Amino acid sequence: MGGSRVQVNKTHKSRFSSKSTRNLHKTSLKDKSRIAKSDRNVAKGARAVRIQRNKMLREQKRAALLKEKRASSGSSSPPRVIVLFGLSASVNLDSLAEDLLKLLSPEGGGHVSSTVASSEYKLRATVLKAPHGDLLSCMEMVKVADLIAFVASASEENDSDYIDSFGSQCLSVFRSLGLPSTAVFIRDLPIELKRKNDSKKMCISRLASEFPEDCKFYPADAKDELHKFLWLFKEQRLTLPHWRNQRPYLMSQKVDMVADEVNSGNCTLLLTGYLHGRSLSVNQLVHVSGAGDFQLHKIEILRDPFPLNPRKEVDAMDSDDLLVVEVVHSIHPDSLTQEPLLVENVPDPLAGEQTWPTEAEMAEADKNRKQRRPKKRIPRGTSEYQAAWIVDDTDEEDSDSGSDDDGMVLDETESYGPAAEGSDNSELDDDQASLDLRYSDEETENDSVMMESENLTREQIEEEIKEIKEAHAEDEEFPDEVETPLDVPARKRFAKFRGLKSFRTSSWDPKESLPPEYARIFAFDNFAKTQKHVFAKALEMDQDNRDECISAGQYARLHIKEVPTAVASKLCADAKTLPIITCGLLQHESKMSVLHFSIKKHDTYDAPIKAKEELVFHVGFRQFVARPIFSTDNINSDKNKMERFLHAGRFSIASIYAPICFPPLPLIALKHLGGVAAPTVAAVGSLRSIDPDRIILKKIILTGYPQRVSKLKATVRYMFHNPEDVRWFKPVEVWTKCGRRGRIKEPVGTHGMIFTLSKLILKEITSNFYHIEQIYG
Repeated sequence: MGGSRVQVNKTHKSRFSSKSTRNLHKTSLKDKSRIAKSDRNVAKGARAVRIQRNKMLREQKRAALLKEKRASSGSSSPPRVIVLFGLSASVNLDSLAEDLLKLLSPEGGGHVSSTVASSEYKLRATVLKAPHGDLLSCMEMVKVADLIAFVASASEENDSDYIDSFGSQCLSVFRSLGLPSTAVFIRDLPIELKRKNDSKKMCISRLASEFPEDCKFYPADAKDELHKFLWLFKEQRLTLPHWRNQRPYLMSQKVDMVADEVNSGNCTLLLTGYLHGRSLSVNQLVHVSGAGDFQLHKIEILRDPFPLNPRKEVDAMDSDDLLVVEVVHSIHPDSLTQEPLLVENVPDPLAGEQTWPTEAEMAEADKNRKQRRPKKRIPRGTSEYQAAWIVDDTDEEDSDSGSDDDGMVLDETESYGPAAEGSDNSELDDDQASLDLRYSDEETENDSVMMESENLTREQIEEEIKEIKEAHAEDEEFPDEVETPLDVPARKRFAKFRGLKSFRTSSWDPKESLPPEYARIFAFDNFAKTQKHVFAKALEMDQDNRDECISAGQYARLHIKEVPTAVASKLCADAKTLPIITCGLLQHESKMSVLHFSIKKHDTYDAPIKAKEELVFHVGFRQFVARPIFSTDNINSDKNKMERFLHAGRFSIASIYAPICFPPLPLIALKHLGGVAAPTVAAVGSLRSIDPDRIILKKIILTGYPQRVSKLKATVRYMFHNPEDVRWFKPVEVWTKCGRRGRIKEPVGTHGMIFTLSKLILKEITSNFYHIEQIYG
């Protein structure tokens, strides 16, 4: 028998098949011991290296943790900022803040300032009370908070609602800003033990989903309960938002101003407080919240008024005013290395200068100039490529004489018009309201600015709001669709728009037809590489302990020069209700560029947000007023479609002109409703990128109604209103909502309201609209 039933014997299991082969591989005992010892040494050495490396990594982590702990809770660290925020209007924050300050005050004595130093707890803290109902003050306090203590009232009348509408809104804003370490204080608990535990459990079950998982709940009625919290808080490792750890910032405890003798309109602003975050150089630029970017005149290092060990500073606590202390050291900037306050670029008009033409070229240019046709009336800022598309009166006469030449040429060579940021920022409603082509460039002036200067009645304001809401609903249902005007030819009305073969694959030059003013902004050759270099330079300055720098934790007074007197007076008045924050700017962060934010409409804001509507942008520590334009985020193409409104439920890209900021940074967009009403949160998001060359295109769709539909052609009406417009748009492809495509063949009738389509593959149902799509940047 054969096949799979053939007997297979086992192989020999020994290492050598015979004694002779074993003798060939036999080694002497000396060589054997030497080889074995070498193997053991190699293994032992590798294991020792591995153990040593692991030990070194553990020591490095332990040293970094110890350094972080000393920096956050040591004698040289700044006071920890505790912000008390009431989740409802019924919470009494005054009594809670008073109890905390009494515990932290030395020997339980009275406290003069909100900052105290406790030798018992080995802790320095600043206790701030967030005013309920004041959104701006709450946001400014949370930006500098090391711990947000949310306070809930467990009284019987608040059992059903621990958080009111303002508390919910602030919670969502705090999450967008980046929550630091959090804790929840439960006040007004019953005295009876069983009822107290039940109320506490009910409050925790209602609020646990609103806060992070590591957030702890503390009863805060008795002194012993607050004592327990402070001991835990002292040993707690604080977690701060990443964007705050990258910059130095100072929360002012005192704000003064000194008049400038040379310039009466400016003054020197004095801000006193503890420095947080990283080291601050006197040669750096600083940003004062609510004021802008400035240079430093000098920095004075003051004696710490709240030392942890009062025996070393005997006279520090005896002063009547704790904030008036002596100057230990002064640092002055170096005029050679101080960063200039540069906002806009100064373009060189000769940067694009060409070589001088030859005599033959000049003669040919003169000959062409003489043979050139009369100059057309074109809008200001239009390129030669765009001007070739505009039909003047002579062209209309030629077209009426029976010429069959197309007035509009499809971009077969894929050469296109201007880019988004430099051309026209007008919206579709503005375009429809201003039909005269001569004034098309004036459409960039915002109608909202003009309307604010007029004295509108209540009925006019309500009518305007109604029109905006109707436009928002129409844009959401029929995006990009516009009507062709009756009194203006479509070839003039939409002269700035171009037909694209493909929105995704067609090329578009972002540098074409930009206005000269666009050269005043700054651009990066490689933004990612620049950002990495700037952060590395800031980290090196923080670790070098340079002479021109003050380290975090020092008590200092910043002398900020050339601040407008009106702005400084307002800051002195605002310092009584909210902290004035000063942050050090990184390199390039004072220069203007085009910033793009990933933005989403806030859930509590119901009104429509129109493009170029005035919003207050809070980006990290900075705040400024801007009018953004919205666009889609197209990851498959280098071109992005402009949006007229910020629609709810999805993210869009908001583009503005603003000072350069390095991400990651959070964004809170506020909207002023007018009058004395407080601003409300309109949108939230984060900084996405900085790119002046991002292409944003305005897209429109002209709609017609099919009159007759056959197998190979169709008749469409009401898309155009004269034959010249039909011939002008003849090269552009027409499509239906179901995806069928065709070409305009010819106008039908004398009025030009009807034209025929050819090359339709299949018959369409007559209820479908026929569209023609155009793009403009």
